[in-house]
Amino acid sequence: MRRVFIVGTGLIGASVGLALRAAGFDGEIVGTGPTVETLKTAQALGAIDSWHPRDTADSAAAASDVILLAGPVLSILDWMQRLAPQLGENQLVTDVGSTKVQIVELAAKLGYNQPGKARFLPGHPMAGKESGGAALAEATLFQNAMWLFTPAASTTPSALETEWRSWVAKFGAHTMDLDPARHDEICAWVSHLPQMLSTALAALLEDTFAADPTRREEIAAIGGRALRETTRLGASPYSMWRDIALSNAEPIAATLNALEQRLAHVRENLRTPELKEEFRLANEFRKRSK
Repeated sequence: MRRVFIVGTGLIGASVGLALRAAGFDGEIVGTGPTVETLKTAQALGAIDSWHPRDTADSAAAASDVILLAGPVLSILDWMQRLAPQLGENQLVTDVGSTKVQIVELAAKLGYNQPGKARFLPGHPMAGKESGGAALAEATLFQNAMWLFTPAASTTPSALETEWRSWVAKFGAHTMDLDPARHDEICAWVSHLPQMLSTALAALLEDTFAADPTRREEIAAIGGRALRETTRLGASPYSMWRDIALSNAEPIAATLNALEQRLAHVRENLRTPELKEEFRLANEFRKRSK
């Protein structure tokens, strides 16, 4: 692996570039993305060596060993289609998309992993921040994080796939392989539901108190760590979560329905011993999660 092409040099893409350098990669790192400003920022940070505008990036991808698709899910799907006819069997495409079923299905439809075609290794680092952008990128972003892979069960790993996995390990990440549908179901519970909960709570507070400056000041003054932590994810960009919601709507809806029922149960038992049981169960979960 001597040349890596990163499509999307925001928080994750730029952090991958920085992590590669920190781990000792001495090859070339090239980038592209929707805005020149983000690309220049990534280059200034040292995450990429050079960049190409989006409309002229195909030749740079075709000349690379590994192509990392690091944009939102719908952008990843677009680039998979755009690049499929131009890549060959000695190249690897991988991604960082937050949902996997649609990506894996499209990879099969486009012929990735077939003889004479580029390899495709679906991936998803469970790392990030509530805000995005290359300026927030860090070489250490993936340390002790879980990097999930959802490879097709029928494929034998290529040398490039094995090498890419070794670089991910050098980033300090832990890895796990999952079935794509299982991935999307679990991530709906552990990532997408917390985001929707935080967004809904922050939006509810804004909607309820936006027109009352006095009460807003009181909430700002009184609201402590619990409120800040619970609403922290409410600062996440819609541009990323739109694609997650669209591509994983059914699993997310199932978790939201389950949460609605649980909240109703709590509401109905505010004055009964059942509330104590909710706290006991919650305490047990937290103990096991440490």
